Amino acid sequence: MEVKKGEIIINGKVLNNLDKFVLPLAKILEKHARYVIVSGYVSIFFGRSRATEDIDVLLEKKNIKKFLEEIENRGYWVVNAGNAKEAIGIIESGSPIRIARKNRIIPNLEVKFARTDVDKITLKNRIKVKFNGNNLYFSPIELQIAYKIFLGSDKDLEDARHLYNIFLEKMDIKKLEFFSKNLGVDKRLCFLWR
Repeated sequence: MEVKKGEIIINGKVLNNLDKFVLPLAKILEKHARYVIVSGYVSIFFGRSRATEDIDVLLEKKNIKKFLEEIENRGYWVVNAGNAKEAIGIIESGSPIRIARKNRIIPNLEVKFARTDVDKITLKNRIKVKFNGNNLYFSPIELQIAYKIFLGSDKDLEDARHLYNIFLEKMDIKKLEFFSKNLGVDKRLCFLWR
């Protein structure tokens, strides 16, 4: 793995079922709006062995009608909406929509607009992950670790520890400290070293 400013390059990644689910949807998303993948799938992508039913995605606030039309034409559906108009209403109200393959519920892409300051910073500073001729955009690792500590569940803390261990010699520790301080978890960073 090679880490450059704003980019991670992985050679020969073995794709798991979640990767195979995410890739076509991410390609469609990128055509219609700037996106960033956050939360548990980030640590799973980088080798953490744990289950998840959804992949969390933040989008820039844009008209997503064309995106919804394209996913429907490509064999996907919005699980928690009866039609595109209802889906648009849900996401515009601040709630996420869930996208899955037709006639399935799991796995699903949980998509919502970036609304909070943290969401917007995450989207603005997304990193490109290049692998096997593909691209995905993830939350900056330092912010992802700090946010997982902020969430604080056992699962989130283990995600943070996993990412910290994987990227220890490749991340910007000053950025990790900055994001941790801004999220009010700087005093809890020491758990990563245990």
